[in-house]
Amino acid sequence: MMTNGVVHANVFGIKDWVTPYKIAVLVLLNEMGRTGEGAVSLMERRRLNQLLLPLLQGPDITLSKLYKLIEESCPQLANSVQIRIKLMAEGELKDMEQFFDDLSDSFSGTEPEVHKTSVVGLFLRHMILAYSKLSFSQVFKLYTALQQYFQNGEKKPVEDADMELASREESERKMEKEELDVSIREEEVSCSGPLSQKQAEFFLSQQASLLKNDETKALTPASLQKELNNLLKFNPDFAEAHYLSYLNNLRVQDVFSSTHSLLHYFDRLILTGAESKSNGEEGYGRSLRYAALNLAALHCRFGHYQQAELALQEAIRIAQESNDHVCLQHCLSWLYVLGQKRSDSYVLLEHSVKKAVHFGLPSLVQQRAFAGKTANKLMDALKDSDLLHWKHSLSELIDISIAQKTAIWRLYGRSTMALQQAQLLLSMNSLESVNAGVQQNNTESFAVALGHLAELHAEQGCFAAASEVLKHLKERFPPNSQHAQLWMLCDQKIQFDRAMNDGKYHLADSVVTGITALNSIEGVYRKAIVLQAQNQMSEAHKLLQKLLTHCQKIRNTEMVISVLLSVAELYWRSSSPTIALPVLLQALALSKEYRLQHLASETVLNLAFAQLILGIPEQALSLLHMAIEPILADGAVLDKGRAMFLVAKCQVASAASYEPLKKAAVLEAAIENLNEAKNYFAKVDCKEQIRDVVYFQARLYHTLGKTQERNRCAMLFRQLHQDLPFHGVPLINLL
Repeated sequence: MMTNGVVHANVFGIKDWVTPYKIAVLVLLNEMGRTGEGAVSLMERRRLNQLLLPLLQGPDITLSKLYKLIEESCPQLANSVQIRIKLMAEGELKDMEQFFDDLSDSFSGTEPEVHKTSVVGLFLRHMILAYSKLSFSQVFKLYTALQQYFQNGEKKPVEDADMELASREESERKMEKEELDVSIREEEVSCSGPLSQKQAEFFLSQQASLLKNDETKALTPASLQKELNNLLKFNPDFAEAHYLSYLNNLRVQDVFSSTHSLLHYFDRLILTGAESKSNGEEGYGRSLRYAALNLAALHCRFGHYQQAELALQEAIRIAQESNDHVCLQHCLSWLYVLGQKRSDSYVLLEHSVKKAVHFGLPSLVQQRAFAGKTANKLMDALKDSDLLHWKHSLSELIDISIAQKTAIWRLYGRSTMALQQAQLLLSMNSLESVNAGVQQNNTESFAVALGHLAELHAEQGCFAAASEVLKHLKERFPPNSQHAQLWMLCDQKIQFDRAMNDGKYHLADSVVTGITALNSIEGVYRKAIVLQAQNQMSEAHKLLQKLLTHCQKIRNTEMVISVLLSVAELYWRSSSPTIALPVLLQALALSKEYRLQHLASETVLNLAFAQLILGIPEQALSLLHMAIEPILADGAVLDKGRAMFLVAKCQVASAASYEPLKKAAVLEAAIENLNEAKNYFAKVDCKEQIRDVVYFQARLYHTLGKTQERNRCAMLFRQLHQDLPFHGVPLINLL
């Protein structure tokens, strides 16, 4: 049988077949053997040797592309190869017959040109054997295909040759980086016929590696699926092709095709006996439990949590029967993911955690963090697992561990430590040797660290730096890639915060839709914040109460505290500070219990403000002194500004009963604190807060009799007040 100039037989019985491209490679090898050592320089021969392996393993490419690759390595040899192929293609069939007869001479003599067991020798022997098995009609079709292959390569316009000469110098500089790694490109795949077994294995391993480490360098989903369909057409039982098809369909969120390919992969794996050969009698059971585990992961990714839990229970049952602790550890990880998605599977997670303590699994650290364990205990637990990771050079697990530390420090409100861990991960070189120049930096841990980095910069008012980080994330993780949702959510949250700071609530409301699509809980919370800012208090309160009930049910403590703070703010904005106090105390108790420093500090700020409204500024000021240090050390710029603004308010309120000289000194100190608060608000472009600050400053300057400074602040207030909407909330009462 022949297709597109490719003579092939049963895929299971033959590993290589003859193609016009492989004849061209054979001509190159023959010319290299005939060329003396003096005719080719040592550097050119080294480049040719580096080029050979990708040419032998890779898919068929066009003749013009082959000429270009050879010419960049050795121009003299490229000319000889071109003349030799031209004579063969424009000659007669007997020229090709004679060429294959002469190939056997490479192995003859006491010092043969090629050793039989070398890579080149094995390739030559496979080609000679495959050619000798062809019938006369197949040989004639092969020669016709060679002529067509040559003619297609000669159709290149003459002007292209001039452009190549002009860019040859630049191409030589880029050859080592771009050509020698020979990552499979779309134009190369499109011109190739059916791949041999070795070419198919090389293609699949390379594309799988690219999908894992650097998805942007892999083929597009449509091109990759087209090539995989071509592979499966000639070998439907090629299990690895089905699995790569499963990974490719995941990129485009095709649930039906993903499930179809995954089931076919494990069916073929069991039918061909590949697992049993490599793992003994255990192979069959191993395929079954990992099939169930992968099916659970697939359902979980598409939101089918009930089906995922059923598949996961099946995987756990088979793994327990086989005493496979590695599979059980993977099952535990997915149990935890399901515990976050479904409230009724949390009990199953806790049961699994108790059994997994014996094995010291590092995945327990995240669960312990949400349970409120101290940071030193968590870091000690991570240290024990890190020792094993570093000892065995498990770079992927090292990256995950560092990304986990980054998230833990952010959860606990230690932004400086989180920033340090994120920078550590980004500056770490990969410990794995990855082929084709792939850098192992496009994993999920890399996306998580960069997302934290963007949010940390945005919190400090460095929006330009955050935009650069997000731009880099978009390049590394295109919108259709697996981990793109991570940076999308970060981007939407930063846009929302900027719109709220700028007082553009209509823009913030439009961003809420995007946040809800990526994270429904976060989206509902942000929607309530917008309603609250627009003075739609009853709608915001209803939304927050529903969200509070839901978060308490799924044990999302961080969001529970945030919702409680928003509910308290609704109360004191509705002139009911006494009702807000129990809510704030509940939030403070949860923050302390789970050691969430950031939320605890924010709760103390709200408590101090409630005390200020109730007319006890001295107690509010003493309470602020407890919370001001962690806020200034690790808090966001907006929180720093709010804290300094509140300190100034409490100073002014407590100075009402002071004697004139002492009162003037306190008011001067309050003005200094207001200046500091204004600088913080300016960093995040929070115009509403700046308006409140300059209004307050104008009042204080008026009290102190400083007319010029008062007029300057009053003018600033008037400009901002005309530009910003006003919702009728007393300016003095805002944090």
